[in-house]
Amino acid sequence: MVRDQMQLIQEVQTAEWWQDVTVPMLERVRRRLRDLIKFIEKKKRKPVYTDFEDEMGGEINVELPGIGSGTEFEKFRTKARMFLLAYQDHLAIHKLRMNRPLTTADLNELERMLVESRVGTVEDIEHAKQETEGFGLFLRALVGLDREAAKLALAGFLQGKTFAANQIEFVNLVIDHLTEHGAMNAARLYESPFTDLAPLGPDSLFDSQEVDALVTILHEVRASAVAL
Repeated sequence: MVRDQMQLIQEVQTAEWWQDVTVPMLERVRRRLRDLIKFIEKKKRKPVYTDFEDEMGGEINVELPGIGSGTEFEKFRTKARMFLLAYQDHLAIHKLRMNRPLTTADLNELERMLVESRVGTVEDIEHAKQETEGFGLFLRALVGLDREAAKLALAGFLQGKTFAANQIEFVNLVIDHLTEHGAMNAARLYESPFTDLAPLGPDSLFDSQEVDALVTILHEVRASAVAL
């Protein structure tokens, strides 16, 4: 379990990760690492005593990323994500996270829920459709894929093959990305963090048929968020 989350554990220990951090990013970290808390070794700590007097300074305005700042659409994105996470048992949202194909009726239902709950307006939804090539992909990007669903999507690619450690690590990066973002364009395979492991992209690790198979899987995952 720790190994599966090791990349994230290492990333959050860097100063770069915390630059421009948002509430959704912190929520994803909380959800992915919460099951690891039981592995922390318990030990007693001596209390720390301080001897100073608190003083109130002058007021300053501080903008917190993702909270009460930015455009109205960014606020809608944050509210929509929190709404979807709160109703994960809803059939359409469950299908979204489990990589099951959505129907037009599913997306219409989700649009209705967001509008009637005053999470967003019809204009917000239209903007979302244009921004991410469809409302389903917009919603999938907010909640990501269930990790087991992401693994299952890549299971056929791994089945019956014996891959080297760096090849498995590359596939795990794909799983991490799908878990985090819900889908990905094949072009991302030729960008960081994938090129940090394979500077020339997947072609330097896999043969052409395997690369084609990997690209096909990414297309299928992406297509599952688009209404039939």
